Amino acid sequence: MVTTDQELEQAGVRLGKLLQEQGRTIATAESCTGGWVAKVLTDRAGSSAYVMAGLVTYSNSAKQALLGVSGKTLEQHGAVSEPVVRQMVAGAVQAAGVDVAVAISGVAGPGGGSPDKPVGMVWFAWGSGLDQTEAVVKHFDGDRDEVRRQSVLFALQAVTGFLEGA
Repeated sequence: MVTTDQELEQAGVRLGKLLQEQGRTIATAESCTGGWVAKVLTDRAGSSAYVMAGLVTYSNSAKQALLGVSGKTLEQHGAVSEPVVRQMVAGAVQAAGVDVAVAISGVAGPGGGSPDKPVGMVWFAWGSGLDQTEAVVKHFDGDRDEVRRQSVLFALQAVTGFLEGA
């Protein structure tokens, strides 16, 4: 399935309006999407009212230094894992002082996959801290761009659903 620019824009506008209506702020902690979620959210004029930070923590050392992800967690579970994305959310909430954060870490490809973590496997987490965080793993098909586009769309929709249920 090819995710279009229009779908990304619509999802970003929807989440932005919801954040604005609820008076909430957001930060992103992105690895394989390289800041694309933050880019979609900030495409909308006035987004500075709710987007506080977009942290691209591609390397493990950046995840540790900027988000406080535990080196032990990275060693035990790897960057593409539930414990890591949960810690990324908590770190982004704390670092940016926001109401909600979303974290993404995955294998976009074309290389880098393994039997345990194949290309297209992406972990997501969103919430307002370590104890109030939801996490899920998804497996996307397609090339690097398609995996990343699907990841961005899923992240935007997941946070929207989280806030609608809050």
